[in-house]
Amino acid sequence: MRLGEAKTPEGTRVYAIGDVHGCDSMLAAAHDAIATDLAARPVADHRMVHIGDYIDRGPASAGVIERLAQLAAIGPHIVCLCGNHDAMMLDFLDDPVGGGPLWLMNGGDATLRSYGIDIRTWHGSNRDLASLGGRLMAALPAHHRAFLKGLLYSVRFGDFFFCHAGIRPGVPLDAQSHEDLIWIRDEFLWDARDFGVVVVHGHTPAPRPEVRLNRINVDTGAVYGGPLTVLALEGTDYRFL
Repeated sequence: MRLGEAKTPEGTRVYAIGDVHGCDSMLAAAHDAIATDLAARPVADHRMVHIGDYIDRGPASAGVIERLAQLAAIGPHIVCLCGNHDAMMLDFLDDPVGGGPLWLMNGGDATLRSYGIDIRTWHGSNRDLASLGGRLMAALPAHHRAFLKGLLYSVRFGDFFFCHAGIRPGVPLDAQSHEDLIWIRDEFLWDARDFGVVVVHGHTPAPRPEVRLNRINVDTGAVYGGPLTVLALEGTDYRFL
């Protein structure tokens, strides 16, 4: 199945939103753009698929989680997928000493600050990591943790398969590992074969959306000064808001 042949379910438009990374004002603007598009182009049904990586590096990770948690509670139109950064935060909450170094090395400090946690006294010891984990648990609203733990790893609408990073080529879609769905790069990105679906993903920032016959990358580096991309899919057509 190639782009141009792949279809969404009849009467359904799917919006896919790229990696947010704490850019809450940009996420709000993306949601506004979708609302404007729906008003201008009514459709029987729609879905908003957030592709993961809601936190880290940007200034307002807590605000992003609050916004999405509130929206996700509204109903099935909102779909939120797990990214590798979201998974790293959960690993840190479960095991601050084991999961802390990788998360903090990848922008977790910005997320901690967004929850009001000062890490200037952190020196990298196990005791410091355990303390940070306890402080985050105390500061994190219960519905934020529930939102993170409830994230999906993939979703499919018609001939489009959505995940954060990509898929392992040659492995059936229903046998993909969670690790590949949130972490894979080169083995997926450089594979030109027909996957049987068109994969919509983020994870690897690019200056503009990457459109290939077998995949569409919607991570355009919002936290690095790029736009927050919104892809609209309907029938066999695609466009960007």
